[in-house]
Amino acid sequence: MKSVNVTEFKTRLSKYLRQASRGARIIIKDRDEPIAELGPMQTEPLPWHDRLAREGRLRPGTQNWGKLRISASEKCVDIQTSLQAVREDSVEVRRR
Repeated sequence: MKSVNVTEFKTRLSKYLRQASRGARIIIKDRDEPIAELGPMQTEPLPWHDRLAREGRLRPGTQNWGKLRISASEKCVDIQTSLQAVREDSVEVRRR
C-alpha cells in the first residue's frame, strides 16, 4: 500500500485517481499522520466482520455458527446466589 502526503496528493491527484481505479490503495497523510485511504470502489458494502478481517483487526474463526444449537441446561442455577458470590469475591470470578 502506497502512502503520500497531502501536498503530493493534491499536486498529482489525477495520477493517484488512476492508480486507485486500477486497484491500488493509497494512504493520504497529513504531517505523517494517516488521515484517509483512497482505493477502488467496492461493489457492495462489506459486512463488519469481513471489513475488520480485511483490515487485519479480526481473525475469522472456524465455527459454523449457523449450525450451532443451544440446548437448555439440566442444572438449575440460582441467579441470586451467583450474584452474591460475585459481589463477595469479584476478583476470584475474574481469574477464571
